Amino acid sequence: MRIALHTKMLIGGAAGAAGGVLAHLTLRDSPALDAFVRYGTQPIGQVFLRLLFMLVIPLIFSALVMGVAGLGDLRRLGRIGLKTLIYTVVVSSIAVVLGVLLVNTLRPGEGLPPAQRAALTASAAERAASLTTTTSAPRTGIQFLVHLVPDNPLRAAVEGDMLAVMFFSLLAGIGLTLASTDASRRLLEVIEGLYDLTMTLIQMVIALAPVGVAALLFTVTAQLGYSVLVQLARYVGVVVLGLLLHQFVVYSLSVKLLGGMSPVRFFRGISDAMLTAFSTSSSSATLPTALKVAEENLRLPPHISRFVLTIGSTANQNGTALFEGVTVLFLAQFYGVPL
Repeated sequence: MRIALHTKMLIGGAAGAAGGVLAHLTLRDSPALDAFVRYGTQPIGQVFLRLLFMLVIPLIFSALVMGVAGLGDLRRLGRIGLKTLIYTVVVSSIAVVLGVLLVNTLRPGEGLPPAQRAALTASAAERAASLTTTTSAPRTGIQFLVHLVPDNPLRAAVEGDMLAVMFFSLLAGIGLTLASTDASRRLLEVIEGLYDLTMTLIQMVIALAPVGVAALLFTVTAQLGYSVLVQLARYVGVVVLGLLLHQFVVYSLSVKLLGGMSPVRFFRGISDAMLTAFSTSSSSATLPTALKVAEENLRLPPHISRFVLTIGSTANQNGTALFEGVTVLFLAQFYGVPL
């Protein structure tokens, strides 16, 4: 009987986590375990992630160009873009409010014994002293808008500036829509070939996902064990509770009311993308799988899914919006800082 990919990934993740915890309990601080992680599971997990990241730039460029060109009418692009923007703002705001309400209600940062707090504070101070303080401030306001326009799209791609790459890709798609010439149509066929090539490579990489997921989770649990989860159980519990409520309540209502689709069918269809996101903790690394399941499992129009998912991988990170609010307030509660 053929085992589904998401089942293989789940088995791989469970086996990796269980094996890592067992190794941490029995071989902690052992040179053999350190060597196994350093020369075995860690490079395997990193290679898996790098294979996914390697395909992100060509995927974003080709998917966005084809998504815009596939609309055929720039007025449709404006309508879809506006709907995407409104949805992103509303759902991200719900995520923030949900996280802030939970962390202020359950207050996971309080109740730590003073001695343990002092020890953790001292340890954190030692690590903080080794960090560089030359990091530049994040771009804000007009500066952020200016830097959305890349002066060199190739440099933006090399530096991983995804928003700038997306802006260039959107302009390229608009240009190909307006330039109705034989040469532009041939160029669009080349870009479609690039998309097909990228998706073929993605399928090959995703086939390795069970091994990559097992290696990633074994590395983390072998190094940290279960104690890290015990120490931060309240904090983790609040974050996970918020994510579960947002995913299975907010998203279910969104899918049902706005998309007219059964939430059960939706979550069953995106299970591969959910497991990839859980194991890699990266929107960019999950984007290839998200595009694949959107078109193959959910049967969404390709020009819609390519446009919305590619933009959403950077602009619509609801989990990050929820998580960062919880994290800041948890730390404030931990150190007794009133906000």
